Amino acid sequence: MYKQFFQLRHAPFSIAPDPHYLFMSERHREALAHLLFGVDAGGGFVLLTGEIGAGKTTVCRCFLEQVPRNCNVAYIFNPRLTAVELLRTICEEFRLPPPASDSSVKDLVDRLNAHLLAAHAEGRNNVLIIDEAQNLSLSVLEQLRLLTNLETSERKLLQIILIGQPELRDMLARPELEQLAQRVIARYHLDALSAPETGAYINHRLAVAGLPGDSPFPPRLTRLIHRITRGVPRRINLLCDRALLGAYAGGMRRVDRGILRAAAAEVFGAQPGAQPYRPYAIAGVLALLAGGALLAGGWNWRDVASLVHAPVAETATVAATAPATPAAAVPAKAADAPVPPSPDASPVPSAPAAPVASASAAASPAPPADPAPGPGPASVTAALGLEPVVRATGLSEIGSLLNGAPADEQAQLAGLARFWKSTLGEGEPCKAALAAGLHCFQSAGGLAELRQLGRPAIIAVRDDAGIQRHMLLVALGTAGAGLQVGDQVRMVSLVTLGRRMPGRFLTLWRAPQDFRANLKPGDRGADVDWVAARLAVINNYAEPEPGRQYDAALAREVRTFQAAQGLPADGIVGPKTMMALNGAAGVPEPQLAEPQLGAQGK
Repeated sequence: MYKQFFQLRHAPFSIAPDPHYLFMSERHREALAHLLFGVDAGGGFVLLTGEIGAGKTTVCRCFLEQVPRNCNVAYIFNPRLTAVELLRTICEEFRLPPPASDSSVKDLVDRLNAHLLAAHAEGRNNVLIIDEAQNLSLSVLEQLRLLTNLETSERKLLQIILIGQPELRDMLARPELEQLAQRVIARYHLDALSAPETGAYINHRLAVAGLPGDSPFPPRLTRLIHRITRGVPRRINLLCDRALLGAYAGGMRRVDRGILRAAAAEVFGAQPGAQPYRPYAIAGVLALLAGGALLAGGWNWRDVASLVHAPVAETATVAATAPATPAAAVPAKAADAPVPPSPDASPVPSAPAAPVASASAAASPAPPADPAPGPGPASVTAALGLEPVVRATGLSEIGSLLNGAPADEQAQLAGLARFWKSTLGEGEPCKAALAAGLHCFQSAGGLAELRQLGRPAIIAVRDDAGIQRHMLLVALGTAGAGLQVGDQVRMVSLVTLGRRMPGRFLTLWRAPQDFRANLKPGDRGADVDWVAARLAVINNYAEPEPGRQYDAALAREVRTFQAAQGLPADGIVGPKTMMALNGAAGVPEPQLAEPQLGAQGK
């Protein structure tokens, strides 16, 4: 209801476990690292626990995207099963031929053991993931323990990951499950977010949803939100979603304490001093929806969204919105906003570094033409080499796309540099990129980190023979990932891509003059001036005079910015912080497109 009012492309606070919105706090990074460790740990149990709504399933979905190609994965999300039903389900998940209806436990274990031995002979690992594992009965847990006895003389054949609520830890502490507890090789408890992390989490989700300006949740509300939600992500989502609806109903651009407490009363029950939404406010929402439909005249809001996050070019008339930066350039407000802002509502500032759509274009924009469905995927021919939205009619088989892809990632660097409007000279590619004002950034953070950076990259992908190839990733979203093949974008499944990716990628970024990898207190220079100037643009205050020192005050600003971006708030201005500053200040850089499947691909 409120997306158009706040100029959002997507609903920011859905409770669906969408990895696109994964906020990688230090706790979530450690949880993901424990799961990835379990893939090659050589058998036994890995235990991930956390409170209801802490983000366990979302971390698991992110993990599934990064599982190596040599892994067979069985995922069970409904563990209220008997021992026989569990074994049947495991066989089904590993795609074994259906067993006879009267198969015994022994028959099923023998069938599973034969599969595990065959996979081991082919150099493949087998991972069983059980979500909501606190619902497993003691007899089923004991059967799982017995499955870890399937082994060769070198290693165990099955790695089991148990994900559940805190009572799972209590179950494993029982004397009758001591043997199973001794086989837990790694365990991690996912705690709730702290108050500063709660604020960073809210800003992160709003940024991913495409918020072009200031957050509708003022920083002074962070502690109250944390106190009401106890820092649990799902509770934060429920509260913030209802609070935005309340602000929309009242025509307010910012959420205040009254709206927040009323939202808490609606979602969680009575809160001290809370008042429920007034009936006329909800009636106003419904009336606005009806009026908005008449004004829109059938105009598809998805068309507006594609304009809002079009890439910035030298001749562009629409400001870019980086998918992971809450203070990116702001497009002009639509003339038919559903509710006029209240007198005390804060205006949304425009970043001076990027051009803004003209008032006439904002008042009556022409919807962009939707490419006609056809057998071919979308073309990559926008001003910066990327379409604002990549549309395709279906998913491609990734194995066929890897034919001819180079084994050396440097061979793809010239193509990547073209997105930055640069041509590389002779010599080692990263050094040639440096001469063109670009820096190489390499990481093993996989798709999760690429979502956070939001820029095209060269990714390592294993082909059918297990050889590591390199391709250009130009689009990433919930519909899939877009790989550039010639002048075309071919869409592939996230699960398929994640299984073939070891996680390594390389991307480019523009650095300020005399960039130093780590700024320390007392430093002065062009890079310190650049950081201070970008923060001034982002925070909407006067640009400081040149020659500023990297002092404690500037370090505090950096840490606050890092926390808002979901980065480690350590005050170290490295490449990822520089990239985030570029995006938030409206510096024109290429961005990952948002993939969108047509009817045939859904």
